[in-house]
Parts: sequence; C-alpha cells; structure tokens
Amino acid sequence: MWNEPMKGHTSYGIGGSALGLFYPAHEEDLSAILSISREKSIPVYFTGSGSNLLVSDDGFDGFVISLAKTFKTLEINGTNVFAECGVMMGHFVKICTGAELSGVESLIGVPGTVGGAIRMNAGAYGREISNFLTSLRVMTLDGKVKELSRSEVEFSYRHSSLRSDEIVVSAKFKFEKGASEVIQVLKSKASESRKATQPLRFRSAGSIFKNPPEKPAGQLIDQAGLKGTRVGGAEISEKHANFFVNHGDASSEDLAELIRLARRTVREKFDIHLELEIMTLGFPEGTFDA
Repeated sequence: MWNEPMKGHTSYGIGGSALGLFYPAHEEDLSAILSISREKSIPVYFTGSGSNLLVSDDGFDGFVISLAKTFKTLEINGTNVFAECGVMMGHFVKICTGAELSGVESLIGVPGTVGGAIRMNAGAYGREISNFLTSLRVMTLDGKVKELSRSEVEFSYRHSSLRSDEIVVSAKFKFEKGASEVIQVLKSKASESRKATQPLRFRSAGSIFKNPPEKPAGQLIDQAGLKGTRVGGAEISEKHANFFVNHGDASSEDLAELIRLARRTVREKFDIHLELEIMTLGFPEGTFDA
C-alpha cells in the first residue's frame, strides 16, 4: 500500500503516512521488497502489529514492513513449539496453555506479535519470552537468511542484541508440561492483574518507559505528581502512570510533550533517567529529549 496512513496500523491510532506499507506473503516476497529498498536507497522499518509503536503525524518517508498478517504458522510437537513471527502473542499463549505447556501463561495480555516480543524480550510477572527460546531464523536487509541459536543472542530486560537490520522470521521454543488446573489458575491471575492495573479501555502502546533499577517507572511518574496530566488528547493514565493514553484525538506531539515532561520531572525530582520502552518512527532526532 502506497502512502498509507499509519494511524490505522498502530494501537495508538496515531501517525502520518508511510511511503509504502507492505505485508510480504513469504520469505521470497520479503527478500524482493528489501531488494527494491536497497536499489532505491529507501529506508526500511520493520513492525509487528504496531502495538508498541508511536508514529509521527508527519509520517515516514520509507517502507514499513509487517509480517503480522502473513507469517502465522504455529506448530506444537510435545513440549517443542515452532512459531512464525507474525503469530499474535494472545494466540500463542492460548494455544500453548491449551496444550498444557507451562511458563507461557505469565505472558497473557502481552500485546503484539511473537517477532516483536522476541526483539524486545517481552515479559511479565517474572518471566520473559527469551526464557523459553531455543533458536531463531532471521533475515538481514540484504535478503540473506540465517539461523541463530539462543546462545548467539544476548537478552536482558526489554532488550535483545538482535541488530536493527535483522528481522525475526520464525523461532523455536521449549516449554515444560504442566498441570492444566495450575496453568489456568496462573493464567487467570495474570489476566485479572492486568485488568485491575492497566487502562485497557483506552488506546495506548503499553508501558512508555522501561523500569529503571531504582523503582518502577509508573511509581516514579506517580510520585512526581504527573498522574492524570493531559496534553491535548493525550493523558498520563490515572490507572497506571506508565501508560500514556489517547482519548481519541491525540496528536503525536501531544504524546511527545508528555514524554518530555515525565522525563524532565522525574530527573529533577529523583535524578533518574527514564528510557523509552516504546518504539518511535518518523520523529526528528532529539524529539523526546528532556
């Protein structure tokens, strides 16, 4: 799709047009799109379902490539799981827990795709997706595919060592068998906790900032007195201060102003730097500096 508004492709519902938005049907298709981008020197940005992405209202003069609608294979063989990167995390958790695989239930409610979850090492309630990963298949911007073992990728809190020119195509996981009743209890607890603590009724991109070592980001923003602060159509959620929500008419600059305000205030009050957890696209360098 050419000159496609990105607001229809992010959970925030915000964003100007990308030069092109593509959903490759298979690896060969993806390689062909990357070949065109190289020939024309067009910037490329990979995204999943857009659940962790804030796009500038000025758009992005490049190709946005998503595998969320096409790379959807999910196979279970005993405790081994194969998933292509476009599988939605909600579906991944549902199928795996339905097969009585233990560990993944803590990830219920994590938005986005398996590929995005791996890249940012998504996690919740003490578990991270990398805990279960055994190998990866990635494609580089020159169209080459390579297999990586778990030991070849470094993972830490909301971070992986995957390069920006590597897109996750598929992954293999190893879980343990668990008792169905125990898995369902843990799954229900995780689900209820999210409902109780997160503003799920409003459009957001999940947690805006990573939690610093000293204290959770939401707690710092709350203690800085910013919970409920609004700029235009954007608000620092009353329910969870690390969620910045769109009340329906927020602009990308509304969100950027709240991000700068939170960073500046937390630094002044606690001498702590907040690092962005969300991804951003199309903004000039320094937009979010405070």
